[in-house]
Amino acid sequence: MEYNLADLFESVVDAVPDREALVYGFDSERRLTYAELDAAANRIGHHLAAAGVGPGQHVGLHLFNGVEYLQTALACLKIRAVPVNVNYRYVAEELAYLYQDADLVALIHDAEFDDRVAKAAGRCVTLRHVVRVGDDTTGPAAVSFQQAEASGSPERDFGPRSADDQFIIYTGGTTGMPKGVMWRAEDLFFSGLGGGAPTGEPVRRPAELAERVAASGDGLVFFPTAPLMHGTSTLTAFIGFFFGQKVVIHRKFVPEEVLRTIERERVTSVSLVGDAMLRPLTDALGGPVKGVDCSSLLTLSSSGAILSDTVRAQFQALVPNVLILNNFGSSESGFNGTATDDSGPRRGFRLKVNPRTAVVDPDTHLPVAPGQTGHLAQRGHVPLGYYNDPEKTARTFFRDASGERWVLLGDLATVDDDGIVTVLGRGSQCINTGGEKVFPEEVEEAVKSHPHVYDVLVAGVPDPRWGSHVAAVVQLRDTEGTLTLTDLQTHCRTRLAGYKIPRTLVITPQIHRSPSGKADYRWAAAIAMAAANPT
Repeated sequence: MEYNLADLFESVVDAVPDREALVYGFDSERRLTYAELDAAANRIGHHLAAAGVGPGQHVGLHLFNGVEYLQTALACLKIRAVPVNVNYRYVAEELAYLYQDADLVALIHDAEFDDRVAKAAGRCVTLRHVVRVGDDTTGPAAVSFQQAEASGSPERDFGPRSADDQFIIYTGGTTGMPKGVMWRAEDLFFSGLGGGAPTGEPVRRPAELAERVAASGDGLVFFPTAPLMHGTSTLTAFIGFFFGQKVVIHRKFVPEEVLRTIERERVTSVSLVGDAMLRPLTDALGGPVKGVDCSSLLTLSSSGAILSDTVRAQFQALVPNVLILNNFGSSESGFNGTATDDSGPRRGFRLKVNPRTAVVDPDTHLPVAPGQTGHLAQRGHVPLGYYNDPEKTARTFFRDASGERWVLLGDLATVDDDGIVTVLGRGSQCINTGGEKVFPEEVEEAVKSHPHVYDVLVAGVPDPRWGSHVAAVVQLRDTEGTLTLTDLQTHCRTRLAGYKIPRTLVITPQIHRSPSGKADYRWAAAIAMAAANPT
């Protein structure tokens, strides 16, 4: 057996077939053991193979969270096809681009997306098979998921697989069109899934994973609350599976339902994305569902967006025994590190990084001296590159003098004498005001600590004197409340240098973020520029 994701999953199934694997829905609509989930994935795998989907071909998952999402992802891996996540918030034009760019040959989609799929699918010349999840009726040129399941054998009779089998994660980031990050199975297992032990010693041979699972109990419960279409949540679910533990998922993020599920299922680990998800949980726990028992929680982790000190402290006061982690990683690198306890608006976002992460000069690819600014990079188990984009691959992935593979991330950072990395932010979002650099994340942290602020994004707008100045786009906690620019500036002056203080304030009913909580800085910049330069 190699480090192949399907092989590894099946070895866990064989070790603990009757252990509960997956719970779906607020009211426990479906509960599957490892054997049942394996058989369900086998059925879809056989159906896709019978429809002509072969090794290396791409299958789109255009779905809300559900059993079908993880079932289909596993089915693809079993037949050596490549699962491709599709952002369900995309409109038809964006979907047409992604379908074509990914060269999808098959698509599994929720019935809610019928109209958008119909408009986009016809423009993807490679797409030849569509499966529709919903009621038992078919959509345009599609078979129902129920029919697909019924037509496929539950038996596990697939051919041999390889550590080179692929898994693609499409990432939109904050700028540009979405791009597909190509992972080898073995590389993703060690970089994105922790090698079978995210907080301990990775396995040294593939068979060791099942041995560990067989020797362990079943007391851990993983709850990825963000959409599975984002890599973090799917990888969190897979980590739970490779631990042989229970994974809980909801169709959509509803704070009150999440908290009651934590109580009912005795959830031990919650993953989410930033304040956009933690703040509603905090508000619900302190209000509508006050008294819900969250004492089972051991860890709550955020990836993709940094939790502010303010919101962390509020949740910690309500659930004092939980360990709250700001994890740092990306679709291109997997896991890089965890924020130190002294991270914050004054010292910056400071990371204890893994041994494979470094801060390097983007031109020479050599490590920078302590205190100098460079780009975060990771070596070893990194992706092969971007699908269908050799130019961006050449700019982002490289080999060092020894031939080891590296990925150059977009985050600017410094490193100190103790090896602690301070992440400054994305260079593309950096605001240059009078020659001084301002990173939005630092200003956002300070603004969020204002008691009237619910959420904020910071962007630069043109300034005739300074080149650019800082603008804050703010969503208030209370729609009836008020916040003036002077109030905000007074608040920030105790936390930020003068050049970092917002000079423009825009109040908006809702901050635009992706379903996972990632910032939409293009939207924020457009709103801020319109306010700073009214016509």
